[in-house]
Amino acid sequence: MLKVEEIREIIKLIDESSIDEFSYETNGTTVKMKKNNETGVPAVTAPVPNVSAPVATQSEKLVNTTENQAPTEAETSNNVTESKAYDYEIVSPMVGTFYMAPTPESDPFVKNGSKVDPSTVVCIVEAMKLFNEIEAEVKGEIVEILADNGDLVEYGQPLFRVTTK
Repeated sequence: MLKVEEIREIIKLIDESSIDEFSYETNGTTVKMKKNNETGVPAVTAPVPNVSAPVATQSEKLVNTTENQAPTEAETSNNVTESKAYDYEIVSPMVGTFYMAPTPESDPFVKNGSKVDPSTVVCIVEAMKLFNEIEAEVKGEIVEILADNGDLVEYGQPLFRVTTK
């Protein structure tokens, strides 16, 4: 993994050169830089772990399987997700990988219907080999889990919906 000083040096070198794009990959992590054509200042994308083949969304599957057919009423009703009543969302404080349990063999920290208080650990988000426990921060009940185990999550992405008490 590159250190911050090394990344800064690469940015400086690319800025001073005629190179428009730069990509570096090591140990499953990729760093990409691309100069903005208008200003000439490099734009850096954060290191992102390589992921195997992308998963098609439900709508892409429908388009691919029924290219010239309109979806049936049953198919369209399956695509609509019903939102449960909630008044608080637990969001990811960072970019990383979402885990429902401390180990693959363990039970999940929480399930739908689980009662939580502000110090209850609801999941783990792994970022750069650091496992960060995410706490509920409110007292209430989990009504919906919005991420799947092993999903990549973004900063501010809702992970759980909670009805507070």
